[in-house]
Amino acid sequence: MFDTMTFTKIVGGVCGALLIYLMGKWAAEVLYHPAGHGHGEEHAAGFAILVDDGPAPEAEEGPDFATLMAAADAGKGEKVWGKCRACHKLDGTDGTGPHLDGVVERAVGSVAGFGYSGKLSEAADVWTPENLFAFLENPKGFAPGTTMGFAGLKKAEDRVNLIAYLQTTGN
Repeated sequence: MFDTMTFTKIVGGVCGALLIYLMGKWAAEVLYHPAGHGHGEEHAAGFAILVDDGPAPEAEEGPDFATLMAAADAGKGEKVWGKCRACHKLDGTDGTGPHLDGVVERAVGSVAGFGYSGKLSEAADVWTPENLFAFLENPKGFAPGTTMGFAGLKKAEDRVNLIAYLQTTGN
């Protein structure tokens, strides 16, 4: 089976491979960690490229909220409602989220029997159109810690259209 010479060759091969590996590791450390920059010292590895483009351009402000609400279209808001339909209902029953019929001008966290996260009532008292507008843009930014997993509606027109549609539902 295995004689002494075969076993010696196997052990020698393994030791030789280990030696080559360790020497390669040592050479890489010498090349990539020059003297004086060891692991225990604080140092920055990288370069900063500073570019001065002058003053930052001013962000263009769109129409104010009142102008947007005046131009809101509840029919288009019904189409936007499709994004909310997975978790909310308009028939007075709760889904994953509370029902939203009559939500405009309703007290925040007032649906009986629904387990709110508690963070919404810290952000606002009443769901005014302005509060809904801000909430629908970024729910987690409006009420940090809310359990609502929706990322928000980025288009202001979609938000006001949805609010206009919600105003038409069961007050």
